[in-house]
Amino acid sequence: MALTETFQEIVDALPDDWTDLELDLRIADETRYVEAAVALVVCNAQPYSENEWHWRLLVAHRFGHAAAVPAVRTSLSLLDDNDIAGELVVREVRQGRVPIEPLWGRPYTVRDELRQINAQ
Repeated sequence: MALTETFQEIVDALPDDWTDLELDLRIADETRYVEAAVALVVCNAQPYSENEWHWRLLVAHRFGHAAAVPAVRTSLSLLDDNDIAGELVVREVRQGRVPIEPLWGRPYTVRDELRQINAQ
C-alpha cells in the first residue's frame, strides 16, 4: 500500500478532536535515504540517528507547532511518486487540547465565539 494511502487511513481513523499525531517512517531501501530526505523537507521530518526508524513526523490537526496534514500528505506523495517504499507507524496521538488565547480586554462576543469553536 502506498504511504499516502496509509497516512490517509490513519488520519481518517482518528477522532475529530485529535490535536497532535506522531508517526515514525522507515524506508525500505536505505540507499535512497538522501532522495527521501529531500521529499520530506516539506513536512519538516525529524531524522533519527542510529535507530531502526528513519524519521519522526509530527502532525497537527487545527493548531500547534507541527506540520499540517496536507504538508505531510504532499511529502508522502512525493515518496510514492518516486517509488520509494516505506512503512508508517503511529507512535502517539494527543486529543482534546485547545489553544490558549489571551481574552483579557476582548468583548464577550469574541470570548463566546472562541468558546464555541474550541468546544467542537
